[in-house]
Amino acid sequence: MTASSAPTHLRRYAEIGRLLIKHGRSDLVRQAGLDTTLARDAETPATRAEADELAADLERLGPTFIKLGQLLSTRADLLPAPYLDALARLQDSLEPVPFEEIRQTVEEELCVRLPRIFPEFDELPLATASIGQVHRAVTRDGARVAVKVQRPGVRQQVFNDLEVLESIAERLERHTRTGSLLGFTDILAQFRRSLIGELDYRREAAHLTRLSEIAAGYPALIVPRPFDDLTSGRVLTMDYIAGQKITAVSPVALLDVDGAGLARALFDLYLDQILVEGFFHADPHPGNLILTPDGRIGIIDLGMVARVPPALRDQLIRLLVALSDGRSDDVAKSARSMCESPPGEVDERSFDADIAELVDRAGDNTLEQLDVGHVVLDLTRACAAAGLRPPPELSMVGKALLNLDMVARKLDPQIAPVEVVRERGMVLLGQASRPTLSGMVSAAMDAKEFAEKLPGRVNRVMDVLSDGRFEIKVDAFDEGELLRGLHRVANRMATGLILAALIIGAALLTRVHTSARVAGYPALAFVVFLIAAVGGAYLLISIVLGDRRIRRR
Repeated sequence: MTASSAPTHLRRYAEIGRLLIKHGRSDLVRQAGLDTTLARDAETPATRAEADELAADLERLGPTFIKLGQLLSTRADLLPAPYLDALARLQDSLEPVPFEEIRQTVEEELCVRLPRIFPEFDELPLATASIGQVHRAVTRDGARVAVKVQRPGVRQQVFNDLEVLESIAERLERHTRTGSLLGFTDILAQFRRSLIGELDYRREAAHLTRLSEIAAGYPALIVPRPFDDLTSGRVLTMDYIAGQKITAVSPVALLDVDGAGLARALFDLYLDQILVEGFFHADPHPGNLILTPDGRIGIIDLGMVARVPPALRDQLIRLLVALSDGRSDDVAKSARSMCESPPGEVDERSFDADIAELVDRAGDNTLEQLDVGHVVLDLTRACAAAGLRPPPELSMVGKALLNLDMVARKLDPQIAPVEVVRERGMVLLGQASRPTLSGMVSAAMDAKEFAEKLPGRVNRVMDVLSDGRFEIKVDAFDEGELLRGLHRVANRMATGLILAALIIGAALLTRVHTSARVAGYPALAFVVFLIAAVGGAYLLISIVLGDRRIRRR
């Protein structure tokens, strides 16, 4: 935080400070998945009340903190279950913006008067949120569309809040052990990328296009198509999909649709997104999945998406298949390979025991009762409890699968998500082990390079052996740094001995009778004492500063 920015953000710092003081004294740290138990947090009335109060406080702080709460609701390694549930229910809604401001934003962004592009435009919004609101409209071609318009001023407010949060996160990570262990700046960097992406509606349009391509093989699922010529950074125009939220559909109405087929298609699509494409809709809660009049499922609101790197996808496939088969050793092995090991002791024995307990507890349930999302979230808690840092994508996958479990059971109460994951995972494992054309070409090029360079390398090795110059170097530690450390120790010891000799010599000189005296002491003794004092102060300061630089490295 710079001095110039402090007055601007002073009120925000005070509000966030009050929030941290108020909720930092609750059971958040004790229940943050960092204890040694895997049991789900007991939802006592007091804990639920604290969680609901935290959610309400975040709502009052505005859109940035609502989105932060929604992101934290995906981090089972940081927060206990009652807090995850409360934050997941955050109401991302506000009073609608007056229609004149909406009209002005649309006309500024699209550079044309509203009636010329939308002959019909409903003044009352279909939905309102903290960042934007959605209106139903009709284009000049007669297409029924939904127009998402960003709230005026929200972008600047978000950037101001992010600046404050970054300053606080850096201070907490630098000065607190918990902040360093959990990596507050990394969490905030992930949040910043997500939120800034959500502020640019062109990114959401690209997400819609990408998901439409992935879902093309699933006729029972539909994704709205964006209108690129009617979309900008603050305005998104897309197909209007009529229908009801799945949770609002009555059981009688569900009798007219193929619930089992829809549930299976949803699971297959999301597993393809996560494990094949590495790009998935990270917020498939019931409000973002609607049942259309023709019996299909519409997937809307792609503001929050997540990406899974290729290496992590392969590990996820192995992890999910091992979970569904109940192989605790393989689950622990896959989880360890996915996590980072921060400085400190990792309790591997406790971790293996916790994973075995988790898998056994999951095995006690029937396939229909087991929620794969809950198991993945419990796994992230186990990683954090053992001192490992799970990748953020693992928690987001768990939260997405948990939401998917709820929607799928609404459509088909008999569905077994674990069985679906096992079947799909085995298919993907088979595809992953099958050689691809690009992989074969790459292997052939490597073999060609190896064959071309092998004779020269063998000749060099034979020459070295014949000359008796063959060496094996083992870089077990940094010898240079070790020698520099020994030099520092030797220099400090030598300096200390010299200073001690000066002090003893000065003490002996005080017994010498001389006419030259300073402050009642012999002048020579006083000068030697002064040199020793200055040298001692210099040695102490150099030790403190040097050790601080070493700790920072």
